[in-house]
Amino acid sequence: MHISAQFDSGNIEVVSAEDPGDVRLRIRKDPGPEGFFQWFHFRATGEPGAPCRITLENAGAASYPKGWEGYRACASYDRENWFRVDTAFRDGSLVIEHTPVCASTYYAYFAPYSRDRHHDLVARCQTDNRVVVEVLGHSIDGDAMDLLTIGADNEAKAKVWCIARQHPGETQAEYWMEGFLSRLLDADDPVSKAVLKQAVVRVVPNMNPDGSRRGHLRTNAAGVNLNRVWADPDPETSPEVFVVERRMRETGVDFFLDVHGDEALPYNFIAGADAIPDVEQRQIDLRESFEAALRLANPDFQSTHGYPKTPPGKANLTIASAHTAATHGCLAMTLEMPFKDNADAPDPAFGWSPNRCRKLGASCLDALYKVLPDLR
Repeated sequence: MHISAQFDSGNIEVVSAEDPGDVRLRIRKDPGPEGFFQWFHFRATGEPGAPCRITLENAGAASYPKGWEGYRACASYDRENWFRVDTAFRDGSLVIEHTPVCASTYYAYFAPYSRDRHHDLVARCQTDNRVVVEVLGHSIDGDAMDLLTIGADNEAKAKVWCIARQHPGETQAEYWMEGFLSRLLDADDPVSKAVLKQAVVRVVPNMNPDGSRRGHLRTNAAGVNLNRVWADPDPETSPEVFVVERRMRETGVDFFLDVHGDEALPYNFIAGADAIPDVEQRQIDLRESFEAALRLANPDFQSTHGYPKTPPGKANLTIASAHTAATHGCLAMTLEMPFKDNADAPDPAFGWSPNRCRKLGASCLDALYKVLPDLR
């Protein structure tokens, strides 16, 4: 059997692959002192119909080993349609068992989102005359930091910001962007039209282009976890955050949503910024209102399960949502989606999927519409 990962977002190291029934692999670590790893993406080529047993030997030492419990790997023959395959976590290894019907099968931690797909998304959006595309700066590898501004700006309008994929392995976030932007630009959608009457929306679909292409889980090309540098981003080692945070200070922010994926929890949930110093009750009320509206708009979202509450005043201000809430006095949140499935509404064939990410992105416009009049 031939194993390859020399492509966009590929990540795997081959230990042995002579026997399809006993393929042994290891996940490559991100650069940086933390040595993050969990994301994998590779192609296995062999005889169609031959049962495969693929063992990821170092899974037990991954950044979030709880993420393997109840997890099933994603597979695809055409790189567009991704389905789940039998997967077990035992004795520190992740074991994927699958009988492919085609010669080549792609396996990944979640459905990958390529740089080409990112460029297609930006190109598709810019054909709408309400969209302005600009490059805020460049990543360490020299890739463009794309910003999409939707709608004419003026002082009366709310300033809405949405960003995704600070952690590049959390590809759910850019699928979410597809759904959010597609609905926002639907000229016949009454909610989208109402939102753009009240707000100018700025979107960074991918905050970490280098890590995305290199197949990292959490870091950029310099090994920096971008969602831990917002208090003082370094233009040399975290230029991606530096250029975005600088533009946010220039425009002002009334609403901020940072879209992520969570390895361990099989739910969609919001992590708020309620624990920032001097938080206003207005900010907490807005977050609760947004969550309530999103629960009504999309039953895939819930507010029962999530991260433990941070004690008042003890928020980590290096995190994007906490930094933004404290700096701008606005509603700022982190949206988390699962790598596994939604335990409240499981899908045996696809688990939590790109299409469900897109649907949740579209539904977030309903929740945004609900809170827009009260943002200021």
